[in-house]
Amino acid sequence: MQYQNIENYSPKKSKLRVIIAITLAVLHLSVFTGLIACIGVNSRTELGQGRIIFTGELERGARIRVLENDTAIAQGFFSELIAAFNAEYASYNIQAIDANQGNFLDLEQAGPFGFGPCVLFQANDRIMRFAEGGHIFALPIEQLDTFEYVGDKAWNAFFMYAYEIVLDENNRPVMDGEQPLRHRVPSTFGAPVMIQGPVIYYRRSLVDPEVLTTWANIYQFNRDRATANPAHRGYIRSMIDPYFNFGYLLSYGAYIFAENNTDPSRIGLSQNGAERGANVHRQLASSMDNRVVDHSLTPLVYEQLARGIFAATMTTPDVYTLFIDALMRNGFSREEAVAELGVAPMPKLPLCGDLRNPDAELIPSIMMGGINGYAISAYTPYPNAALAFINFATSFRSIQRRHELLGIAPAREDVAEEVGGISLIINEELAEGNIFVMPSIRAMTQVWGPVEAFFADLAQDAFRSRPLLQTQTQQLQRLAQLDTTIYNAIWTFA
Repeated sequence: MQYQNIENYSPKKSKLRVIIAITLAVLHLSVFTGLIACIGVNSRTELGQGRIIFTGELERGARIRVLENDTAIAQGFFSELIAAFNAEYASYNIQAIDANQGNFLDLEQAGPFGFGPCVLFQANDRIMRFAEGGHIFALPIEQLDTFEYVGDKAWNAFFMYAYEIVLDENNRPVMDGEQPLRHRVPSTFGAPVMIQGPVIYYRRSLVDPEVLTTWANIYQFNRDRATANPAHRGYIRSMIDPYFNFGYLLSYGAYIFAENNTDPSRIGLSQNGAERGANVHRQLASSMDNRVVDHSLTPLVYEQLARGIFAATMTTPDVYTLFIDALMRNGFSREEAVAELGVAPMPKLPLCGDLRNPDAELIPSIMMGGINGYAISAYTPYPNAALAFINFATSFRSIQRRHELLGIAPAREDVAEEVGGISLIINEELAEGNIFVMPSIRAMTQVWGPVEAFFADLAQDAFRSRPLLQTQTQQLQRLAQLDTTIYNAIWTFA
């Protein structure tokens, strides 16, 4: 599959043809190019010997195995969703059932053998990895109620060009030499449900919201609170998780891959002054304690925030209810917990990259995020029933209810406007480009490990007796090494 720059692509402004993707052949163009055959809604698949996938005719008696988000299961949303869907489609004897997350098998490996879900809820990078291999169907998104209510940037997280087999008037492939003739068509492989962009959670009784407007304020707040009580911290979170720490580099002009993050032959984490972001990261780590270099800190933040040991942290909107539950375990009523828990957008950064300068010119934080949504397995025997489930699960009421129970930031703009607050802010941040949607190409799998090692080294350096990464010059050199490490990993192992 050849990756394309889709920065300005708009599915609503293009006349989409509904297609499906199937693996056609192994054509070694490069590590990251392959061949996928697709068909139009009025055509035939599998070189003219297949079937029309999305006919609109529901498969009576279908049992749709749905793989859902674990938080949605734990908080009761998923059971409520499938109960409502099953009641709606009872006359067709169609049922959605839990695919059992504990028994989840990799669709790439198990799907061809009949295992795995019919419908899966995943982040855009995972869905598009499946799309590359022809393991999921491209969706007829114009048939979904949610189509008109989701912005282009969210749809584009699931976009990829695929190739259509050209058929003659007898539905036979038009040949180009020994190979069928193909042409490129725009394809969308997922239906957006929620925007994953980081937000700040905080205790209203412990921190003035004004403090949370800039990272320089937070830096000073951390130092002041630790001085007042060494057992307490202000803002704290793990400083090694790439997902939540990429933004310190991206905000200053770094990029992961070239050509709108579609070209893995060029890595740019050291580019455009990214060392300023590295310096901010190191300074912020220094204002906390050495727990920030350990993943074990992450599951502790709910309870520690509820107990007042921490005053603020950063994570995603969909875990809002976990903070509420923690506060209730610590003596708050639900009403008190909701009143006490604050949620704020991302603070601004100093242009100079120095948190010790409170008067510096400010720039927006551009943080990594993603779009979680539904996709349909190419191996399901019930594609039309699966599409009906996705249409139901992405309806206004279903997304609104998911927000009520889980605190998600809905991708549907009409729901975001209805609920307001942080959901609306996150939609606006995505539209303005302040949420960097993580790349969906397979090369990204070779990025996470080296970047985590870099952030761990950088954060740990703040607590070394003999620092190695104290200056921006040293940090830039280390970033250049990171670029090289990622490049070598991609082109050696991917």
